[in-house]
Amino acid sequence: MEPEYDEEPPLAIAINDDVDNDIPSQPSVESYSSQRPDIPDAPPVGVTVITGYLGAGKSTLVNYILNGEHGKRIAVILNEFGEEIGVERAMINEGEGGALVEEWVELANGCICCTVKHSLVQALEQLVQRKERLDHILLETTGLANPAPLASVLWLDDQLESDVRLDCIITVVDAKNLRYQLKSHHDSSSFPEAYHQIAFADVVILNKVDLVSSDKAGVTLEDLEKDIYNINSLASIIRSVRCQVDLSMILNCRAYGATHATHLEALLKENKTLSTKDIHDSGIRTLCICEQKEVVLEKVRMWIEEILWDKKYDMDVYRCKGILSVVNSDQLFTLQAVREVYEIVPTRKWKDEENRINKIVFIGRSLNEEILVNTMGACTI
Repeated sequence: MEPEYDEEPPLAIAINDDVDNDIPSQPSVESYSSQRPDIPDAPPVGVTVITGYLGAGKSTLVNYILNGEHGKRIAVILNEFGEEIGVERAMINEGEGGALVEEWVELANGCICCTVKHSLVQALEQLVQRKERLDHILLETTGLANPAPLASVLWLDDQLESDVRLDCIITVVDAKNLRYQLKSHHDSSSFPEAYHQIAFADVVILNKVDLVSSDKAGVTLEDLEKDIYNINSLASIIRSVRCQVDLSMILNCRAYGATHATHLEALLKENKTLSTKDIHDSGIRTLCICEQKEVVLEKVRMWIEEILWDKKYDMDVYRCKGILSVVNSDQLFTLQAVREVYEIVPTRKWKDEENRINKIVFIGRSLNEEILVNTMGACTI
């Protein structure tokens, strides 16, 4: 018997008719900075992608943020990809010829809410061009199982000087029904949404923890956290009731910036303990490999591209994070990848007392440890 879900759509609040809804016909992400003379040299606004299985609590989290007294100017984009439920009906007007247009909702606590029916880039451009400086943007991907395409759009190189940056991917999971969701499709040939969402997450909000029985015969919260870590050992897990979380734990995580290297290094100190076994028939796992010798940067790039782009070894990699010790360089390099998009950047100087070692964590399906170890070894001098 399938579990019942009681999640309500976000609450619609009176629309401010003064907001300009004109949208540029050909938006360009690179043009944001030049169009905002009112805020010279302002740092990019972080964008947090929120995903999660049906009924997990994504909309509860959005409502909590939109109605909270947190003193932050946060914009929430509801991206429904053509679906219309609850708040979408209340917030969308029809333009000429029945064309859908966005509506912007101004809230008393300084937050902004809008729905997007077409271009996400247009919506982001419109947000960052507003007169008032935003602290953060949340993008709720209702109806979208795989956040990777959004990550590839938002994760921009710092040299592009964009006014937006991908901050982190948050997955909300239902503690009461997580085991059911993970097991319900383990015999299916299609990859379950719940696995996808956890595999891509930087932060997992384990919601509805109050509904998990403490009975010894039942599943404990520790069991559920182990299930999550077995899929994605790099994710941070936050327990919550009705998604009431400390915003400092989910905003400005900078999971895709060079400053994230310290957090990444701390995780990688666990070495091979990050590696996990296959989960059911999905074959998803976390795998950590190490190499003591210095690597040649160009060889590493070619190796990663063979894995991510050419699928040379028939491995399906969703996420990849690592630190590199590069020959003829005193810099510690970090490696990050989301699907086919990857980045290798120098982060800081190696410290004299540090063990200069290469450690890379892969999250995905059909990962072959022997092949990864041998082919990474070929990247050395």
